[in-house]
Amino acid sequence: MTQHFVSTLFAIRSYFTWLPAPVVSVLMLAVVGFLGFYCGNVVTSLALRMPGTRSAALIRTIVAALRRPTRAMVMLIAMRAALPAATGFSFESEENIKLFLMFVLILTFGFSAIIVFRIMTEAYLNKLSTREQSDDIMIRTHQTQIRVLRRLIEILVGIVTVASALMLFPSVKQYGISLFASAGAASLVVGLSARGLLTNLIAGVQIAITQPIRMEDLIIINGDWCWVEEINATYVVLRVWDWRRYIVPISYFLENKFENWTHNSAAIIGVVFLWLDYEAPMDKIREMLGEIIKTCPLWDGKVFDAQVADCNGQVMSIRIIASARNALQSWDLRCDIREKIIARMREECPEALPRTRFAMVPPAPGMDAWPSADMISPPIQRPPPGSYMGPGSPTPPSAGPSL
Repeated sequence: MTQHFVSTLFAIRSYFTWLPAPVVSVLMLAVVGFLGFYCGNVVTSLALRMPGTRSAALIRTIVAALRRPTRAMVMLIAMRAALPAATGFSFESEENIKLFLMFVLILTFGFSAIIVFRIMTEAYLNKLSTREQSDDIMIRTHQTQIRVLRRLIEILVGIVTVASALMLFPSVKQYGISLFASAGAASLVVGLSARGLLTNLIAGVQIAITQPIRMEDLIIINGDWCWVEEINATYVVLRVWDWRRYIVPISYFLENKFENWTHNSAAIIGVVFLWLDYEAPMDKIREMLGEIIKTCPLWDGKVFDAQVADCNGQVMSIRIIASARNALQSWDLRCDIREKIIARMREECPEALPRTRFAMVPPAPGMDAWPSADMISPPIQRPPPGSYMGPGSPTPPSAGPSL
């Protein structure tokens, strides 16, 4: 078929012998390139009209993304096939044109391979994201692996493509051979200069395999809540709750410890602390908390409890634990519990609210305490002097509330 194509070009060329041979060769390559470009456009247009099945939709997406590369490749292939009929060029010029066309063709093919690979992985990721499960560890695992490995493969394909294209030229090929021959010192210099890049690239592969972090994992770094927004080949983008972004080298997550709140599951137990007075009726407060938690839609119904966790000279500490489906819902759930229990205690048992206790003593023996009892509201009812001298003495009259 190629021979017939070249023979046809020779026959057409014979009609233009009255023009200089170089001009005829240039015009012939230009016309062949235009026809190849037009044929590529026709092929892609027909492919875009495929019936609307799911597989055909993916093919149409790939064809739409490859319209320009496809037309360029068809044009380059046609010009490469027509080059033997371009006898108006010298042997050296013909070889240079041949190398240039092959160089551009290899680069275009490598670029097209990267586009196809990216579209297919994006289609798979979109398919995963359409699932109804909002906390599927497998989905986030696949997303992380695909995104990290995709970038590494794109880098690898790009390097191989550029290297293959450059190896067409004898001068570059000889340079590459001499570089490999002297790999002793050269590899040491390159390795030292690119140590950080290589470390992060290798760390990216380890992240994809061992999965210490995944896409949309909630981690704690520098005291901030962060979500893993992007995992690139050499760095990770973390989205902070206030919309800031941390750009962290990917090797950080293999060399430093950090908290991952969604490693196995997004469900988490939140803790609420209340500081109440010793007069607080714990049974009634537990009952109120039980009523409150049942009205909270963010509670997942698994874990709930309220206990006296600690106490000091002024108040006692009440620890309330409640589970939620994820950290964000846990935060909102804890805020909801605080607001509702404080409102209930203010209305139903205000004696549970914390108060400060103090005692007034005279500055010196024989002097009255300041401020005096009549200056305090409500007044303090003290027992008469000498009415209570210790155990065995008459019981003193009940005193009023003391502050």
